[in-house]
Amino acid sequence: MAVFESLSDKLQNTFKQLTGRGKLSEKDIKEAMREVKLALLEADVNFKIVKQFIKDVSERANGSEVMESLTPGQQVIKIVNEELTKLMGETNSKINISSKPPTVIMLVGLQGAGKTTTGGKLGNLLKKQGKSPLLVAGDIYRPAAIKQLQVVGESLDIPVFTMGDQIDPVDIAKASINQANKNSNDLVIIDTAGRLHIDENLMDELVQIKKAIVPDEILLVVDAMTGQDAVNVAESFNQQLGLTGVILTKLDGDTRGGAALSVRAVTGKPIKFIGVGEKLNDFEEFYPDRMASRILGMGDVLTLIEKAQENFDEEKAKKLQKKIKNQELDLDDFLEQMQQMKNMGPISDLMGMIPGMNNKALKNVNLDDRDLIKVEAIIQSMTKKERKNPGILNGSRKKRVASGSGTTVPDVNRLVKQFEQTKKMMKQMNQMSKGGKIKMPFM
Repeated sequence: MAVFESLSDKLQNTFKQLTGRGKLSEKDIKEAMREVKLALLEADVNFKIVKQFIKDVSERANGSEVMESLTPGQQVIKIVNEELTKLMGETNSKINISSKPPTVIMLVGLQGAGKTTTGGKLGNLLKKQGKSPLLVAGDIYRPAAIKQLQVVGESLDIPVFTMGDQIDPVDIAKASINQANKNSNDLVIIDTAGRLHIDENLMDELVQIKKAIVPDEILLVVDAMTGQDAVNVAESFNQQLGLTGVILTKLDGDTRGGAALSVRAVTGKPIKFIGVGEKLNDFEEFYPDRMASRILGMGDVLTLIEKAQENFDEEKAKKLQKKIKNQELDLDDFLEQMQQMKNMGPISDLMGMIPGMNNKALKNVNLDDRDLIKVEAIIQSMTKKERKNPGILNGSRKKRVASGSGTTVPDVNRLVKQFEQTKKMMKQMNQMSKGGKIKMPFM
């Protein structure tokens, strides 16, 4: 995750030095904690939080659980992992579902944080979990805000309730609840107006909406790229409205990540969701323990599995398994697997969820998602016969495929070589699994 790249690199380097030593002295731990402190401050984490965090980790690291351990370096990492998790809220915080539908969620925040798109993303995620959402266009001030929500709703097949830009937002919010009851929508997501900065008029309006509809959730949408400002914004909104949670957007941005580590500790409110990309399905529930693991380079296997289960077709997976066993894998299968992987999100993010895959390792791997588009174009420019048996691709055929896909002959050669290597690897893994040396996860 780009947002934590620099912090992650620094922490992993610090801990690599610790794990290389048999015994740790107080001096070793003190030096390591100094590096951790600097890394957190550079990541724009709130100073008071950093101070308390280092104090808590140091006390535990100098205790018997580390000093008497056979692997003291690993014990320190375990402590840092646990304290990071605690800092971000310990457990995953679910949406508060009303016992009497509809559940009403009010999205608040400053202009530019991504509220409108986030409303769609949240609706989409909860729709996949069996909910029937209604998006409400409550921002009557920003030009094209209503149209933007309608476009988002249409692309996700989620209804949007609007009364235009001449009606009071409080009346729109109240009317949307009646609309939801009428159409059996068990979830209402209200997109409210934002401002470039917090002002009295904005807060008055939000307080009036809150009084009128008594929402089950008031979620602050905040841009992770604004760093420490995000925490200040969260504090102000919380004081005025009594937030129930936070949604952090733009965690795919190249930023320092301090907001994610500070906002929970400062406001006492949980981070419930995170936006991890521009696509409407680039949106996840927030798990503090998984995020801590990712920051420390320990991967995030659970999220990887969930993404795979969500995007991979079980029937197709069984057919693929059979083809691998019979060594019948062709370029159509190869393309299908790549397309399903693409649906899981940016390849670099997926690789980052694998334990031991640190940022430096990823930099040496070509993970450009545009390469997948190129692969699709090349395979789709081949005949059925060529996809079944790429061995028949001679010079003239390769020229035709390259021309049809807008690529070059070396691109075609590279793909064929990659496919052959994949087939070879699958064959080896299959043989090893038969020999009892390895059990493949899909066999």
